[in-house]
Amino acid sequence: MTLSRFELFSPQNLNEAVTLLKEKGKDTFVMAGGTDLLIKRRHQILHPKTIVSLKKIGGLNRISFSANKGLTIGATALLGDVARHPTILEIYPAIAKAAANTANVQIRNMGTLVGNLCNASPAADNAPTLLAMNAELTLLGSQGERTIALEDFFLGPGSTALQSAEIVTSVFVPTPLPGSGTTYLHLSARGRIDCSAASTGVSLSLKGSRVDNVRIFVGACGPTPLRMPRTEAQLINQNITKTIAEKAGLQASKESKPISDVRANEDYRSKMVAVLVKRAILEAYQLAKTKQ
Repeated sequence: MTLSRFELFSPQNLNEAVTLLKEKGKDTFVMAGGTDLLIKRRHQILHPKTIVSLKKIGGLNRISFSANKGLTIGATALLGDVARHPTILEIYPAIAKAAANTANVQIRNMGTLVGNLCNASPAADNAPTLLAMNAELTLLGSQGERTIALEDFFLGPGSTALQSAEIVTSVFVPTPLPGSGTTYLHLSARGRIDCSAASTGVSLSLKGSRVDNVRIFVGACGPTPLRMPRTEAQLINQNITKTIAEKAGLQASKESKPISDVRANEDYRSKMVAVLVKRAILEAYQLAKTKQ
């Protein structure tokens, strides 16, 4: 099989990268780690004429934290670096867990967290937790910089709100509130390195022993990671018990929109959503109680 040729550019700064995207136009792709882009090219899913690599842009791999603001993860920060970062492990353990559960060690040491989001797979391991924690993305394009809620970024399988000649430069996650807990659970039907057959990210905060605020997202069971508003509504002002968590899991199963594919069938996914959401609610609740 003969693959088509492409131009490769490695700009030194973001403005140069945006200019290249604008000048080269159609069939120009941004590459961070390359673990998705190059595989899609190899399988002739994509046919890039130009690839703009971000690897040589200084500081874009930075991971920083401010107690007053929150966590910022740069566009070329590796999944492995996120999974091992001491501050993330201490303050955002669910984010570290999701990164650590993405594919295998080789991919985690080449692929990036932002790239995992930009691939816009409904099964992206890192999306549910970041969505549950109300993450935002910073984007840079020819019209300047803008910020978008991650919840508004995913439009469909492989489709995002990125505009022409625009790059995601970082993801930002607010500092967790006192008395809050977040967890990520997933299930891969064919082994750890496969994409998730179902996943969930749950973040909740307490007022006393009762749920004051909650965000629940389910992955791999719809065209994008799905928020569960009716499930969330069942938990507000509740002192969480196993019975309440189980009822919420069943409601999340009804709200999800699973399909059958090579990883799992619709019925299996639906049942696993109920189990995962129940467990994640109980786990997040216990974590929140320890942080009051």
